[in-house]
Amino acid sequence: MADNKEVSTTGLTGWIDQRFPLTSTWKKHVSEYYAPKNFNFWYFFGSLALLVLVNQIVTGIFLTMNYKPDSTLAFASVEYIMREVPWGWLIRYMHSTGASMFFVVVYLHMFRGLLYGSYRKPRELVWIFGCAIFLCLMAEAFFGYLLPWGQMSFWGAQVIVNLFSAIPFVGPDLSLWIRGDYVVSDVTLNRFFAFHVIAIPLVLVGLVIAHLVALHEVGSNNPDGIEIKAKKDENGIPLDGIPFHPYYSVHDFLGVCVFLMVFALIVFFSPEMGGYFLEANNFVPANPLQTPPEIAPVWYFTAFYAMLRATTDPFKIVLMIVIALLGVLALIRARGKWKVGLPVLAAAIVVFMYLTESKFWGVVVMGSAVITLFFLPWLDRSPVKSIRYRPLFHKVFLGIFVAAFLTLAFLGTRPPSPAATLIAQCCALIYFAFFLGMPVWTPLGTFKQPPERVRFKPH
Repeated sequence: MADNKEVSTTGLTGWIDQRFPLTSTWKKHVSEYYAPKNFNFWYFFGSLALLVLVNQIVTGIFLTMNYKPDSTLAFASVEYIMREVPWGWLIRYMHSTGASMFFVVVYLHMFRGLLYGSYRKPRELVWIFGCAIFLCLMAEAFFGYLLPWGQMSFWGAQVIVNLFSAIPFVGPDLSLWIRGDYVVSDVTLNRFFAFHVIAIPLVLVGLVIAHLVALHEVGSNNPDGIEIKAKKDENGIPLDGIPFHPYYSVHDFLGVCVFLMVFALIVFFSPEMGGYFLEANNFVPANPLQTPPEIAPVWYFTAFYAMLRATTDPFKIVLMIVIALLGVLALIRARGKWKVGLPVLAAAIVVFMYLTESKFWGVVVMGSAVITLFFLPWLDRSPVKSIRYRPLFHKVFLGIFVAAFLTLAFLGTRPPSPAATLIAQCCALIYFAFFLGMPVWTPLGTFKQPPERVRFKPH
């Protein structure tokens, strides 16, 4: 120990350590942070999300140098970046592709959390910070979507902001406050630019730091869902843990290389990705007098957009019936104060739904689809964390949930039709049934006994 202290007080590193905890921070979060030794493919996506965040910040800085947040100049400034600024086309495509790839890796990162129960105790805060990052990322993408000032950007912002007007009592004033004007205009563009470039990134970086600090405080989960801190050697080192550096820093470097190859292929050969990453209508200047034939959000919002669009008057009646039945069930099975409170709450919701329009409940359904994720640590009552040791029907339910979500995402990209609306309504019910039914179905079934130590095959 004395030798370590002596080394840490000599040279440039020692001089810095006396004034700033550089070495101790490096050890705590990198070289002496012990991660489970059985990480698999699904554990690449956390570091990839961090990589894409850096890409978005760096490319965003360079784009801001030439972008003009003015409704008369914004579209032309983007064209100037693409055509006149040296390597501007590359920076712009890296940023636009990065936005979509950010959601790809974040969705896969969250799916891994569902697979292995990474939201369970003691990682509730890690999950909550992650969900807040997801919500913040959605806001960042929405505010940035208007900035090119193309047809789809303009009308997409107009439609989404108008949704807030459906909120009873405060809706119209809230929409006006968000826009800063009675229609999407230069004022709106400046507001969205400020949020996209300054406000949201600051919050996003803060949440990422909080997410990592919380993760390193409780330790990483693993595919077996076992706490490696429960078994340590005489030096206090987890028996099933290995230092993050150099083992996982080199391991993740492989994932980074593969990811960058895919990223480069998209940027250089198909930056529009058939209209999913960059829509054709967004290469046309915004025209407030001409509405596009079909207005749809970017692909990473389409699942939630499909839920919004599926909330019709008949679907609202179905929801009212479901809530009423839940109230009756609570009256029969609940005990104590909940026996009266839950049925009264259900009755109040049904009456409120009857008095309000479907558009408002579409917004509620869309928002609830995201907010529900925050409560996942308390909804899941399974005695084990990992999907590996859960009953077969748990795996089937997870598969049905994923299929329903992907179906919603696809339907959100297509024009509405009676059949598509019916399918979207069924998928929306499956989405909420999966989460809200967890207290009922997650404790059921025959569970396998998790091993005392993680299962790992050297390779």
